[in-house]
Amino acid sequence: MTAGDDTTAPATPSSPPEKIIVRGLQSDYVEIILGFFTNVWNAAELRESAKTKDFFSDLIRGLLKVDRMERGKVSCSFKVELPVTNFYKGLHGGAVAAVAERVATACAKTVVAEDKELFLGELSISYLAAAPMNAEVMVDASLVRSGRSITVVSVEFRRKETGKLVYTAHATFFNLPASKL
Repeated sequence: MTAGDDTTAPATPSSPPEKIIVRGLQSDYVEIILGFFTNVWNAAELRESAKTKDFFSDLIRGLLKVDRMERGKVSCSFKVELPVTNFYKGLHGGAVAAVAERVATACAKTVVAEDKELFLGELSISYLAAAPMNAEVMVDASLVRSGRSITVVSVEFRRKETGKLVYTAHATFFNLPASKL
């Protein structure tokens, strides 16, 4: 097959039985792309434990170890393990976001009054380098600003072995007064 030809790709075990129309790709590229989807995610292989309520929250919570906590600062660490890795055996971007959210929330709660609820309004993440499987990662969250209605937290992820900055995140929380029911 050459670029520009229309062809049908064979159905794979995890794909629907319909034929996939492919335009402008060589057949070997089609096979690589289809293999990527079937090897990265196969819903049939999900374990029953992964289907329980709060599975992902429990997974991330169990991963983190709190090293230090003080007003406006929280430090945690974790080891990159298989359940939170991507296809390339590095820390999955979704796991980075989940850890950043959890640690930023903990940091914000060190300064926001107990009678206020926090609502995550924005979370931005910069993926600077990869944290490979079995790497130790240090996560440091620090308060940037806290006012009457908004709290901003900065989060840095560093490789423990080298101190290299691998991910950064900024979280903006809205401080909501507790409802009076």
